Amino acid sequence: MSCLVTDEPPPGYRPCVGLLLLDRTNRIFVGQRADLSFPAWQMPQGGIDPGETPLAAALRELREEIGTDRVELLKESRVWRSYDLPPELARRMWNGRYRGQTQRWFAFRFLGEDRDIDIDQPHREFRAWRWADPTQLLSEVVPFKRDVYAGVFEEFRCLWMRPEDRKEG
Repeated sequence: MSCLVTDEPPPGYRPCVGLLLLDRTNRIFVGQRADLSFPAWQMPQGGIDPGETPLAAALRELREEIGTDRVELLKESRVWRSYDLPPELARRMWNGRYRGQTQRWFAFRFLGEDRDIDIDQPHREFRAWRWADPTQLLSEVVPFKRDVYAGVFEEFRCLWMRPEDRKEG
């Protein structure tokens, strides 16, 4: 699988946001999808409503999926990252209108306590959640999202790298 990286949302893809939420120790929030029978972990994400800005959608998705907006914006991605759904899933999702999703990613710092996160929401996305090390997360996401996640981690890695690990140049 690969991901398409563009300056504007490409046609044929559902416009969405993706949310990289870091705790105080630079671990990433991940949720285990509630709608799948196997353990698929992912970062929060969701569609952009008509007339909504990507940032407004990101904040709304945080409230809808994990019940909190106790965050500080750290960085917005410079690009849209798109992925194709597997063909059988693309046919079922959104009445076949889209071949996949295109996402504008945001990195946030979580300012609250773990008790401020509540995944028991009316349209429950996650059955469980945890904080994960960025270096271990790629192996736990569904294969068709891995290239997107790898690109997001590369773009945002300056947010969790220790100063001594950064290359000078």
